[in-house]
Formats: sequence, C-alpha cells, structure tokens
Amino acid sequence: MSDLMSASDLRALAEQSNAWPFEQAKQIVARLKKTPKDEVLFETGYGPSGLPHIGTFGEVARTTMVRHAFRVLTEDRIKTRLLAFSDDMDGLRKVPDNVPNKELLTRDLGKPLTKVADPFGTHPSFGEHNNARLRAFLDTFGFDYEFASSTAYYTSGRFDATLLKVLENIDRVMAIMLPSLREERAASYSPFLPICPRTGIVLQVPISAHDAKAGTVSYDDPETGERVTVPVTGGHCKLQWKPDWAMRWTALGVDYEMAGKDLIDSVKLSGKICSALGGTPPEGFNYELFLDDKGQKISKSKGNGLTIDEWLRYASPESLSLFMYREPKAAKRLYFDVIPRNVDDYQQFLEGYPRQDARQQLANPVWHIHAGRPPAADMPVTFQLLLTLVSSSNAENAETLWGFIGRYRPGVTPQTHPKLDALVGYAINYYRDFVAPTKTFREPTASERDALQDLREALSQLAANASAEDIQNTVYEIGRREPFLNHKKLAKDGRPGVSLDWFNMLYQVLLGQEKGPRFGSFVAVYGLQNAIAMIDGALARAG
Repeated sequence: MSDLMSASDLRALAEQSNAWPFEQAKQIVARLKKTPKDEVLFETGYGPSGLPHIGTFGEVARTTMVRHAFRVLTEDRIKTRLLAFSDDMDGLRKVPDNVPNKELLTRDLGKPLTKVADPFGTHPSFGEHNNARLRAFLDTFGFDYEFASSTAYYTSGRFDATLLKVLENIDRVMAIMLPSLREERAASYSPFLPICPRTGIVLQVPISAHDAKAGTVSYDDPETGERVTVPVTGGHCKLQWKPDWAMRWTALGVDYEMAGKDLIDSVKLSGKICSALGGTPPEGFNYELFLDDKGQKISKSKGNGLTIDEWLRYASPESLSLFMYREPKAAKRLYFDVIPRNVDDYQQFLEGYPRQDARQQLANPVWHIHAGRPPAADMPVTFQLLLTLVSSSNAENAETLWGFIGRYRPGVTPQTHPKLDALVGYAINYYRDFVAPTKTFREPTASERDALQDLREALSQLAANASAEDIQNTVYEIGRREPFLNHKKLAKDGRPGVSLDWFNMLYQVLLGQEKGPRFGSFVAVYGLQNAIAMIDGALARAG
C-alpha cells in the first residue's frame, strides 16, 4: 500500500488512525508544534547488571513502532534517532545468580559496572560484556538504533553542563525528591553519588557541603572520616537514578521514552526535576507488566517468565512482535501457552492484509511490525495443525512432517517454503517440551463410541483424495446428533448446528489434547487411512 500511495495520502490516513503507535506519535507531533526541532530523539533504557530480556525487546520494538508512525505522520521530513541507553555507571549492588566466577564480582561490589571485572573473561568489564550482549541482541532483530553508555557520557563531559545545572538547582531537586523518600533515607539523601577516589566505589553518603561556583560536592569518607571534595563533572560523581533520568532528558533533549507501569511515580518525579532544570519531559506512556502463568509479575531475579531464547525456540520473532504490539496498556500472561495463538494470529493478519483497504491496513498489526511493508503471506499450514500432526503421528522429526505436508500441498518443500521449514522445527520443539509431557487420552462414553464408529465408517467411504472441505462436512454430519447438537446456532439448512463439544471430544479421545485445528484440514494432511487407524486405536483402547 505505502509503495503505491503518496506520502501525503498516507499521512492523511495515519492522522485518522487510532492504532496506538499513531496515537503516541501524534503526541510528539503536538509537542513539536509548541517547540519546533529539526530532530526528534527516542530513547530506551537498559540496566546492564543482567542480560537483555523479553522486556528489553518489548520496549525497543514498541518504541520503534512509534518512531515509524511518527515518520509517516511527518512524511519523514524530520530526522529521528533511537538511543538505546545503558546505565552502566550504576554501582553493582549484588552478585547475580547466573554468572560464573562470582568471586570476581564480589571483589568489585559497589563499583560502577564498567569497573567491575567481567566474570565471563571476554570484555574489559562486566558492564561492557552486558553492553555487547545488548547490541548483539538488538542487532539480531535488525533494530535501527544508536548505543549510548552512561559511563562514556559522564566521563567525556557530555553531561557536565547539565550536572552543574543540577548542582545550581540542588534545593529545588531536593524539594521534589524528599517527600517521596522514607524518613531515614531522606535524612542522608543527596542526588549526587560521589565515586570514591580511594576505592572506586559509588558512595551513598550524605553530602556535607556543595559549591555551585566551584562545581564540587564534599563528603566525609565513611571509612577514614576524612573530608573529601570532588567535582560533580567529568565522571567523578553520578546521580541517583531519578535525578539521573531527568538530567539525561534535559541534556540530550529526549522527546519520547516509554516505561513500565511500576515506574509511574518515577516518571512523574523525573519529569518534575527535568522541568526544574529547564528541560521538557519526554512524551511516552506506561506499559503494563507481564505476568506468569499464576498471574504473578515476571521478575528477572525469580526467572518466572518466558525468556527471549525460549520464545525463539518455539516461534518466530514476528510472533513475539505481535505479542508486544497487542494492548500494551493491558497486563498480559507471558507463558508458553500464548505462543501458538500468536504464531497463527500473525499469519492470519498477514493473509488478511492484501484484502484490506488502506485504512484497515494501518490498523493491522503487521503494518506496524514490518514498518509499513509486510511480506507476502505464504504459509500453507497453521502452527496448530503442525502441532496436531506431530502429536498424532509422534513424528518428532521434520522428514515425517514434510511427508504429510508434501502430500497435502504438492510442490511445497523446505526449499520452496523456508519459513514453513522453520515453523516445522518450532512445532517439534513445542510438542516435545509442552504437549508430550501432558498428553492424557480420555475414555469415550458409550454414545461417543457409537459416534466414533460411525465416523470411521463415513471416512472409509470417502475418496482417497477427498478435500479438507469434504472431510469437514462429513465429520460435521456425523456429529449432528445428541449430545452434540447446538439448538441455538442453526446450520444453513435450518437444522440444529453441531457444538464445539463434538470436535473437542475428537481431540481429547483421539489425540489426548484439549483442542486442535479444523478437524477436516487435519485429516486431509494426516491422511484418511492414518485417521481411520487412529480411531481404531482409540476404540481398541476404550474396548
């Protein structure tokens, strides 16, 4: 669509769209009307005390969607940049569980992450190791971003002018921060954290004096008791994180940054400090947090969620982007059972895209996932169908699955359909890890046994090359009996329809799973004779 349509026509449609990336981008357009700029800066933050995780992906993916929406709304006339900022000057507070050579980190506790030894032995510091992992992570997904290191910005003097501004306005900053702190913390709080010249540790100490003209702060060394004076510039001090966030927004002129719902109060406080420093807080919104299968908030330290590597073992990055696109302001379960739906929904959105008009296309998630240029859909079978095939045939190898697919869709091979080949691999992994361990076949009731017997006979009467549609109609007709009749939903001929209970029974009794894809499609791929043998097996088990 965007290839055929002019930029101004596309912008006109985008202005009418209520897809959330456009809603967010409109806030930035409104901001520029008040304060024009020739460049807009988007920012995402990263705490490099651990490896990048699924939340990091979500924040960068969503910010990228807003950035693209903004470019469409401004016809790409304003330069945009996305800064992935790493807080690598933070002091290491505790040794993470998932690293080797923990004693190296224990020795450097309290030092900035870029001064902590790398336990992996691949980089000059732990901070640089994790920064490299972040860049490799973002590059894997093809994000367009610039990397920024807090240490490099502090030590190079990039923040000096704004740090002096914080010092000049220290009373205003304290007045904003103190009401938010517990009494004991408020008593010793300072926005400045000196880096001890003697030990290199980031100190949380009371500041006994500050001199705005000299650009220094003084404190008493907690070990020696000696009065020490250090400049706030040049990387000799860093700021506590809320003032730090505000200082960064001010110094760099950040226009857009989103944050998790748990940071709502922090965003407000940092915004107030930013205004006190003469800056304008960025636009943005607070996204909801991910929950595990029990509805608990996912936490890095608990490891109770789903990691990026786990998702990508079972599904494509595009399916993960769809998960991130959907309802960012709603809390969502991030657990293994959400994967199949997102894989198949992504495919459905992609298949529907060419049939939509331009307005509908801008509301289609794949438009935002692929920056306005979704690829052509070419996936002859669904993930759900592949899972059912693996499950029914115990085909834990790709060759067997491709045998079914090749018969169902002649000419479709791993070479002609590499994305389907990847999907086959995902389905086998998913089946092995989640479906196989939980398979339980239920016994059919007497009336269900009769229905299965009739289904077997009806299927054996069909031609070997019967279409999925013919098979589905046959299955439907056999199910048109009590207790499977649906009197509320009538068929086209006015007779009662068939309830989902009929199809669910087939999956529970024949395959040992709760639900599955369209049964006619499954039998068409699996083969009539294989399906008949499966029914025979179930009847024999129940006999």
